[in-house]
Amino acid sequence: MHYYEVAPIQIIRLDSEFFTYSSKNKLEIGQIVKVEVGKKVLTGVILKETKKPTYPTKDIVSAIESQPLPSQLVDLALWLSKYYIAPLATVLQTILPRGLDKKRRANNNQPNITKRNRTNIVFNKQQLGVINSIKHATSGTFLLQGITGSGKTEVYIEIARQTISSGKSVIVIVPEIALTSQLISEFSQHFDKLLLTHSKMTESARHVVWIEALNSDMPRIVIGPRSALFTPLKDVGAIIIDEAHEPSLKQDQSPKYSALRAATILGRLHKAKVIFGSATPSLVDRYLAERSSQPILKLDEVARENSLPPSIKLIDMAKRDNFKKHRFLSDSLIEQINNTLSLKKQVLIFHNRRGSTSTSLCDKCGWTANCKNCHLPLSLHADQHNLRCHICGFSSNIPTSCPTCKNVGIIHKGIGTKLIESELRKLFTGANIARFDADNSTNEAINTQYDNLYTGDIDIIIGTQIVAKGLDLPHLRTVGIIQADTGLSIPDFNSNERTFQLLAQAVGRVGRNHHNTQVIVQSYQPTHPSVVNGLTQNYEAFYKEALIERQNGLFPPFTHLLKLTCIYKTEVATIKNSKKVADELKKALNNDVKILGPTPAFYERQNNTYRWQLILKSPKREYLIDAIKLIPKTHWQSELDPTSLL
Repeated sequence: MHYYEVAPIQIIRLDSEFFTYSSKNKLEIGQIVKVEVGKKVLTGVILKETKKPTYPTKDIVSAIESQPLPSQLVDLALWLSKYYIAPLATVLQTILPRGLDKKRRANNNQPNITKRNRTNIVFNKQQLGVINSIKHATSGTFLLQGITGSGKTEVYIEIARQTISSGKSVIVIVPEIALTSQLISEFSQHFDKLLLTHSKMTESARHVVWIEALNSDMPRIVIGPRSALFTPLKDVGAIIIDEAHEPSLKQDQSPKYSALRAATILGRLHKAKVIFGSATPSLVDRYLAERSSQPILKLDEVARENSLPPSIKLIDMAKRDNFKKHRFLSDSLIEQINNTLSLKKQVLIFHNRRGSTSTSLCDKCGWTANCKNCHLPLSLHADQHNLRCHICGFSSNIPTSCPTCKNVGIIHKGIGTKLIESELRKLFTGANIARFDADNSTNEAINTQYDNLYTGDIDIIIGTQIVAKGLDLPHLRTVGIIQADTGLSIPDFNSNERTFQLLAQAVGRVGRNHHNTQVIVQSYQPTHPSVVNGLTQNYEAFYKEALIERQNGLFPPFTHLLKLTCIYKTEVATIKNSKKVADELKKALNNDVKILGPTPAFYERQNNTYRWQLILKSPKREYLIDAIKLIPKTHWQSELDPTSLL
């Protein structure tokens, strides 16, 4: 008889994450099995073999897969649970696909890709230098800081080619599902049988890809967003994270892990090379890279010869003379769109807000349309004739009169992507216009419309953050930024950084070839450093200035953060309990830990609950782990290393 410690993928008791079971057959560490827990039969993972216990044990019911998980993936799960103070069961739910015990029919999961005849890559001197630096390193994490258009993707492809040739697999992570189509298209010119996985696929399709990876005896390349990191590949030689600065690489549900930190650990376990690629690395990653033994690899030249930088024009939105033809589309932008369309080329319009407007109010008594659950302003979605909350999803009909004073003068203020789309359709009636934001259906999303974008069939592209990053469109000639300073008013420690990154990335969609290109930027704060440095893509100037601000304010990378959120149905209970926990923490924790709050959360009302939060700052991360252990198990949420304090 053999005895094993098995971790069920469902929380049984908070103080017990694995249980001992017996088996007549010899099983392997990492095997996925069925076990009885009480009267339930649950899926579990074998963590290790153990001695016969002094108490009776139940038998393992059956093995779901004969092939065990790679040991590195099991070790990563244990690390994630410990590092992010998350139940192991929750981590295993994240790592494993759903429906593990279902029988799946094998299918052709190869993506449908249009060939582009771009197989001959000619590297410049800088690219060759980066490739050789990575090639001659045995393992480790590298920060690849390359300006937009510097050929980072070509470097990724060469690293992947070398890794596959050595008999090892490659994981390529993108921050958004929208960017998988472009990367798949580029990689498919050089590799066969790519594995694609993301959350928009059906449960069955993702499971089939997972099984194929688990049972594959040959090196494979897997491409996908954050969760692709957990593909069960046996021998990983390289992990590449594109657009590594993106906040979406941090999961916002338990386990609230950073894909960058997890990739570093998985790379260490596989003795693999890990590459963080970005034109605008996060301040924290750049700072850590400067203090590590690995050099920062830089690409500061555009890869394509004879590339012309874009012409940038900054429009002051406070000067109404710039807006004689339209209230939020400047005369310069309208003229440039006309010029570009007359040449049969593409225009990209970037704005960092969804919907049609941000507030609907009565012009007589001041009543505002707020969400009944979250008490936040509802956004107008004119195309669907409703008002919607972007926090909880609540929607209501557009009022024809004020519910308070019965006045019919309801006005809608603010600019959203749907309003921009509506106005552009009026101005440019013959243009093929497409909008890309979080309100898109699957058929409207960038990854399904990528071929139409690439070939130039779409004349005017409108979108939020999703269109500002990573896209390389050969027919694009003009970028218009509706309000460059939108994000600067957000009360968060990283709003300046996010604004800089988005602007630098948006500008970087053009200036990649020998064509003349233009960027028209509208801003109420045209002299703000984030706007100025973003438009000139001057990372070094921004980094130097922003780092001083972070140090003065004691924010990462100069401290560790913990965000604690107290959630109750009533405001009284929320305030009372958050103050109580704050007092207890002040008595129990090391004096080096600064406790800020309690204060109302930025979104104080969500889903009919009240939320107050505490922010803890500490020079040592372990002090914050001690704090989490003191927090009540119910009515509280915790997040270590938050990328935002909202």
